[in-house]
Amino acid sequence: MKILFLTHSFNSLAQRLYIELERCGHQVSIEFDINDAVTVQAVELYRPELIVAPFLKRAIPEAVWRNHTCFVVHPGIVGDRGPSALDWAIMRDCAEWGVTVLQASGEMDGGDIWAAETFPMRPAKKSSLYRNEVSEAAVRAVLVAVERFQSGDFKPVPLDYSRPEVLGRLHVPIKQDDRAINWSRDDTRTVLKKIHAADGFPGVLDTLYGEEYYLFDACAEDTLRGSQPGAIIAQRNGAICRSTSDGAVWIGHLKRKAEGEISFKLPATLALDGHFAGVPEAPLDPFSPCSGETCRDIWFEQKGNIGYLHFDFYNGAMSSEQCVRLREAYLAATQREVRVIVLMGGADFWSNGIHLNCIEAAASPADESWRNINAMNDLTRVIVTNTSQLTIAALQGNAGAGGVFLSLAADHVYARAGVVFNPHYKSMGNLYGSEYWTYLLPRRVGEARAAMLTQNRLPVGAAEASEMGLIDGCFGTDRADFLTRIAQIAEELAASPDYPALLQEKLTRRERGERKKPLDAYRAEELQHMKLNFYGFDPSYHVARYNFVYKIPHAWTPLYLARHRRIAS
Repeated sequence: MKILFLTHSFNSLAQRLYIELERCGHQVSIEFDINDAVTVQAVELYRPELIVAPFLKRAIPEAVWRNHTCFVVHPGIVGDRGPSALDWAIMRDCAEWGVTVLQASGEMDGGDIWAAETFPMRPAKKSSLYRNEVSEAAVRAVLVAVERFQSGDFKPVPLDYSRPEVLGRLHVPIKQDDRAINWSRDDTRTVLKKIHAADGFPGVLDTLYGEEYYLFDACAEDTLRGSQPGAIIAQRNGAICRSTSDGAVWIGHLKRKAEGEISFKLPATLALDGHFAGVPEAPLDPFSPCSGETCRDIWFEQKGNIGYLHFDFYNGAMSSEQCVRLREAYLAATQREVRVIVLMGGADFWSNGIHLNCIEAAASPADESWRNINAMNDLTRVIVTNTSQLTIAALQGNAGAGGVFLSLAADHVYARAGVVFNPHYKSMGNLYGSEYWTYLLPRRVGEARAAMLTQNRLPVGAAEASEMGLIDGCFGTDRADFLTRIAQIAEELAASPDYPALLQEKLTRRERGERKKPLDAYRAEELQHMKLNFYGFDPSYHVARYNFVYKIPHAWTPLYLARHRRIAS
C-alpha cells in the first residue's frame, strides 16, 4: 500500500514505524505537519491509501480525515484522551499502560479503535518509556491495524465508556503546577516521579540561585545527604546532587527559562555556570564497585575474563570531556585481565556522536566542534588499534551519525532487534563526518553501499543492518534477552581455543590495512572536509545545528523523506 506519514517530526517512533512498514512491502512517504494547506497538498500529491499519524501536536485537518482513513497513534490505553497521556500515567503510578491506534475524527482521540496494545509500566523517565515500551507496543498495534485495514472486512470499534474494559478517561493537559516539587515535603520517590514524567519535554520548572530552570535527567542517590532539602550538595561529571526530604537526587540536565528568549538543555553544571563555586565534587571511579543507586555515566564490570564497559550518556550525545573519559576507561580496561571487552553503551542509546548542545553553548562553536570530533576520533582509534583483546559493540539502543561508526570500530557488532541506525551525517547541514567512517563503513558494506547509506539519510533497522553486513547480527525479544545472548557470545569468544589465532588474525589484518593506507590518512582526509564544515564559508552546519538545538519547527519536509514531492518535481 501507499502510506503517508503525517508527523510533527521524524522522531524515533516515526522512524521505527517507517522501517517496519517498509519491511512489510508498503511504500511510505513522510510529510511534516506544518499547516493545513501543506497537509492537504501532500495528500493530493501522493494519493495515499492510508494515512498514519505517529506523532502529532495538533489535529488532522477535517478536509483530510473526512475523505481518507487516518490512523492516529495515541500513547495511551483504550479510552485515554487528551495530551500528556504518558505524563499522567507516570504521575498517577499506573501499573499498566498502552498504545491505541484510532481513526481520526472530529473528536480528539475519540475516534473508532483499530488496534490496542498494553505493557507493564516501570519506574523510568518518560523518554525511556517512549523509546522502549511505547515504541514496541506501537509497532505491534500499527501492524495489526494496517493488516485489518487491508483485509477490508474489519470494522473498527467505537469508543464506549460503558464497557468495563475501557479504563482510560479524558484528562486535562498537565501543567507545571501539577509537576511542581515541594523540596521540604516531597520524598525522593516523589521528586523522581515528577521529573521522570516531564523528561524529554517540557521538564519540571524550579528555581536555582534565584533563576528559573527546567529540570531533566534525574536519578536517585543512596549515600550523599544534606541538611536542607533542595540544596545542592555535590556535583559529578556535569550533574548536580540535591537534597530531598528523605535523601537526595541527581539532576543531570537543566534548561534556563528566560522571558523573551529560547533556550536549550545543557549539563546542569554548565547551565549553572557562574553560580557554582564552592559545590564539592563527588568523584566516582568507573572501576569501583557500586551496588546502590547513584549518578554514573561510565562504569566497568568484570565477570571472569569478560569486561563490560557501560557508557550511558543523555540522549546519546557525547561531549569532548565524555569522549576523553570514555577513552581513558577503555584504555584502563585493556590493562585488566580480560580477553573480551564489551562496549555496552546505555539502555536507551548507544551513541549519537558529538554533543551539539554543548557545542552550541561554547564561546566558539567551531572550535568546540573541532575539539569534539577529534575527541571522538581519539576514542575510535584506540578501539580500532587494540590488538590485545577482542571488542564487542552491544547496541541496546539506537545509534546515529558518529555513534554508528564508533560501534563499527569493534571487532563484532550486535544490536537488539528494534534498534534503529542512522549511519549518516548529511542532514546536519551537509556535515561530512569523521570517526574513521571512510575506513570502517566500506570494509563492512562495500564502497557503493557506503555511499548510498551516507547520502540517502534514511534510517536502517537492525534486521536490515544485519542483512547488509553493517552489523554481525540482531536478536533479543527484549533488553534482558539481548543482554543474555551478548554474555553468551562474549563467553564463547573468550573460551574459544581459537582465541590466540583470532587475535593474531586481527593484528595481521590491522598491519595489512595500515600498509595499504594508514589510519592517519583516513583521519586527515575526513578532517579536511570537517574543517570546511566548521570554519568554511558555507554556514549550513552551524545553521542546522542551531535549528536542531533550539528545536526550531520545520519549514518544509526534506525531499529525501517526502517521496511524493520528489515525484511531483
